[in-house]
Amino acid sequence: MIIAIGNDHAGTEYKFAIIDLLEKMGHTIINFGTDTNESVDYPDYIHPVAVAIENKEADLGIILCGSGNGAAITANKHQGVRAALCWSKELVELARLHNNANILSLPARFISKYQALEYVETFLKTEFEDGRHQRRIEKIPVK
Repeated sequence: MIIAIGNDHAGTEYKFAIIDLLEKMGHTIINFGTDTNESVDYPDYIHPVAVAIENKEADLGIILCGSGNGAAITANKHQGVRAALCWSKELVELARLHNNANILSLPARFISKYQALEYVETFLKTEFEDGRHQRRIEKIPVK
């Protein structure tokens, strides 16, 4: 699977741990995030992840910023992107099961590195339930 990842300065440390996990799992990573802790503007690193999902250059995305909110808001401006801000395993599962989320947004300042890795694993393992949920997803885009 091809996974795009993007982060601002708050998510750099977690990003490297996530990339390590994903590579060990055999996934291909496209790294759009900053590799330093110097302050940057998160949209500059999140838009490319969303574009990769839009253009089907990546199967899934993972984005990180301090609260996860700015990253999720930015990503969700793109058609076909369903970025879910998650801070618990249950939210990650529901985001995939019911919303078919294709980008996981993590709040780096509010979860541990262990939790971030657990949420990424859950995101990848959980499959969309389809059925009634597909009908709802089809109503998301503004027409």
